[in-house]
Amino acid sequence: MRTRLLASVLLCGLPLSLAAQDLSESKLEVYGFVMLDAGYNVDQSDPDWFDAVRPTKLPSFENQFPPDGNAFFSARQTRFGVRANVPTPVGELKTTFEFELYGVGVDAGQTTFRLRHAYGELGHFGAGQTWSPFMDIDVFPNSLEYWGPTGMVFFRNLQVRWMPIQGDSRLTFALERPGASADQGLVADRIELQDVKGHFPLPDLSGEYRRAAKWGYVELAGIVRYIEWEDQGTDEFDLGGDAVGWGVSLSSNLKLGKQDLARLQAVYGEGVQNYMNDAPQDVGIKRNPGNPTSPVKGEALPLLGVVAFLDHTWSSKFTSSIGYSMIDIDNSELQAPDAFHRGQYALGNVLFTPAPGVTTGVEFQWGQRENFSDDFTSDVFRVQFSFKYAFSKTFSGGS
Repeated sequence: MRTRLLASVLLCGLPLSLAAQDLSESKLEVYGFVMLDAGYNVDQSDPDWFDAVRPTKLPSFENQFPPDGNAFFSARQTRFGVRANVPTPVGELKTTFEFELYGVGVDAGQTTFRLRHAYGELGHFGAGQTWSPFMDIDVFPNSLEYWGPTGMVFFRNLQVRWMPIQGDSRLTFALERPGASADQGLVADRIELQDVKGHFPLPDLSGEYRRAAKWGYVELAGIVRYIEWEDQGTDEFDLGGDAVGWGVSLSSNLKLGKQDLARLQAVYGEGVQNYMNDAPQDVGIKRNPGNPTSPVKGEALPLLGVVAFLDHTWSSKFTSSIGYSMIDIDNSELQAPDAFHRGQYALGNVLFTPAPGVTTGVEFQWGQRENFSDDFTSDVFRVQFSFKYAFSKTFSGGS
C-alpha cells in the first residue's frame, strides 16, 4: 500500500514516458521543522519586521517606530518541504518543493505560507525557483535570527541553469528573472525616480565556480544585468535611462581545526542591491548639468558587502556562532538625506542540542542603520530565545 502511495506522489506532474518506468529506486523525503522564536527588542524597528534584524527597517529619523522595548513571539520560521529523486533513462530527476510561514511583500508582518523552493533538475540542467548562483548559502551562520547577515548575497530566484561541473567542486551558469526584489516589493521601488517605471528586457546572467578541498572551499561568483527605466510622466522632462549592473562575490568556508568553521564573504558591484540580503534601491539619481530636458538622470548604485562569522563546536551538544556583517551603499548626490547608506549586523549565541533534531538556545543581536547625509543613525539591541524541532522521513519505492 505504501509503495503504491509513494508511486502516485512521484508520478504527479511527470511525463507519461517517465511515469511508465520502474520506480523501485525512487525516493521521497518529507522534512522540515517547527520553530518558536521569543525575545525582547530594547529599541525601535519597523513592526512588520518585529522578529528580524534588518538595518534597512530601522528608524530613519528619531522616534519613527515608537515605543521602545517590545517582547515578541513568532513561529514564522516553521518550514515544510518535500524532495523526490526519480530515476529516468536520461539520469536522475531531482525535485524540491519547500515553503515556510514568513510573510514578506504584501504579507509583511504576517504568519502565512511563503514559497521558498520550487525547483527541479535533470542531469546538468535545472529550472525553477532556488538559490541564485550568485549566492553562497553556506556563508549563512549557525544562528537563530531569521533574516541573516545584512552584507550577504541572499536571493532565491526563478531561473534556468546549466551545471557542467557538479559535486563538491562545481560550475554553474543561470539565466534569472530580472527586476525582482529580495523582499518581494514592487519593481518600481528599486528605482528612485518619480514617474519612472523599471523595464527589464533581458534576463540576468549569473555564474559560480566552487573549488572544494579538505580545508573547506573557495567560491567565485558573478552576475551581470541590464537595467532600463522609462519615464511615464507627461511633463517636459525625460528621465528615462539605462545602466549595466554587475557584481562579483568571493566566499569561503575555512575549517580551522576540528571545532571551528569560518564563514566569509566579500561582494562588490553596482546595481545589484536586490540580490543582497538587506539593501534598498538599485538605482539612484544625480545631476545632469547642461541638459534642460533631462536635468537629472539615474545611475546604478555601487555597494560593498562583507560577512565574517565563526561557528564553534564546544561538544556534541553545545555550539556557538559569533560574527559581523556590513553593507555600504555609495549613494548618488541627489538621494534624500535620510536615504539608507550603511547597515551593520552582529550576533553571538549559545545553542544546545539535547537530542537529534531538537535545538534550543539564546542569542544576542545588534543592528545599526546609518543615513546618507543627515548624520542620523539608529541601533537595535535584542535578545532571542528559540526552540526548534526538526523532522525528516525518507520513503523508498521498494519499501
